[in-house]
Amino acid sequence: MHWDDYDAALFDLDGVLTPTAEVHMRAWARMFGEFLDSHDGGDTSAYTDQDYFDHVDGLPRYEGVAAFLASRGIELPRGGPDDPPEAVTVCGLGNRKNVLLTRVLHTEGITPYAGSVALLDHLAGIGVQVAVVSSSRNAPDVLRTAGIADRFTVVVDGTVAAEHHLPGKPRPDTYAYAAGRLSVPTARSVVLEDAVSGVQAGAAGGFGLVIGVARHDDTSELAAAGAHVVVNDLAEVEVLTA
Repeated sequence: MHWDDYDAALFDLDGVLTPTAEVHMRAWARMFGEFLDSHDGGDTSAYTDQDYFDHVDGLPRYEGVAAFLASRGIELPRGGPDDPPEAVTVCGLGNRKNVLLTRVLHTEGITPYAGSVALLDHLAGIGVQVAVVSSSRNAPDVLRTAGIADRFTVVVDGTVAAEHHLPGKPRPDTYAYAAGRLSVPTARSVVLEDAVSGVQAGAAGGFGLVIGVARHDDTSELAAAGAHVVVNDLAEVEVLTA
């Protein structure tokens, strides 16, 4: 690939720029573990990492809760975004997970992937615009904690998606909105994703290139979802484009 063919790079956050997927996984596991231990009805067997990858990874928070509960045959009221974290609703569980995530993030901090920072430096040097497209409402906080918030003038997170009624991944709408904010056609934009749902979003949106980042030994899954190129770390993309 050659960056001369593209004018914008649209980055997912968790697992692409920062290793927050691990923090998310711990927060989801604790939240669902405590919920399943206290709930009667449906399949309340132990929550596993595979549940995260099958039902939660890459989805907006409340959609991830709903998808997991559906997989276990558990029905809860939807509730609303203002539900307290103690509420036994889809939104309440999502908010409970967010409290746990924020606590871990602020106590332990987060360091961006070195290869991702190197690619951001490379793109800044050649004048390619960049944006973050994340399902998480925590994206601005994560970017600030990681020390890279000032690199992005456009951040499309879960809050922006809700305000503009944009469907989440695997629909391409949030990525297309980010490209529009940068005034770059989708055909001249590159999507960089580590989740199958995000790669599917890039493939569905007519973007010029979709790069899958295989952080979980899932090269074949990302390729099958529509990634044109799959790498293990974004340092490899800088090497390819040098």
